[in-house]
Amino acid sequence: MRIISGKLKGRRLRAPKNLPVRPTTDMAKEALFNILNNQYYFDSIAVIDLFAGTGNISYEFASRGTKTVFAIDANYNCIRYIHTTAKELDLDISTYKSDVYKYLETTSLQADIIFADPPYDFEEEKFLAIVDLVFEKNLLKEDGVLIIEHSKHTKLANHKNHSYDKRYGGNVFSFFELVSDENSDEEE
Repeated sequence: MRIISGKLKGRRLRAPKNLPVRPTTDMAKEALFNILNNQYYFDSIAVIDLFAGTGNISYEFASRGTKTVFAIDANYNCIRYIHTTAKELDLDISTYKSDVYKYLETTSLQADIIFADPPYDFEEEKFLAIVDLVFEKNLLKEDGVLIIEHSKHTKLANHKNHSYDKRYGGNVFSFFELVSDENSDEEE
């Protein structure tokens, strides 16, 4: 994996082979950040990276100047790798070893962007539970977005907070935003 842009642009990282991960491809990551680059100033946002794995997405945000990055994963080796790598690269990434669902139920942190990259073989209900928790617990700041990476076989567009999807090969990024009551009234 490599860091696409920012102060560490072009830097290649090699994660240990024994981590139970499937990192976001460089092509998909570059496309995602092209979208986000047009919507956010990275140095003034807070990001939560759920199912952080190797930290691929966290490093990208931190390299681009994001000062508040939280990486959450249930696997101790993943968290240890992210913590060690962030320290070596002088990136300010806070790591938390936690089950993502428990984390979402208990955290009071709000973020501008919450990115989730759960295992692709999750059942649709498990993906949608992430969306429900983020919005029930009010974890997004105003104009914030939840982005879930999943396979093209998973369909999440029926959720009321779904905005749009972007496809890159077999990868799909589903974007979710707060739906105001005014907008939902107008649609009826």
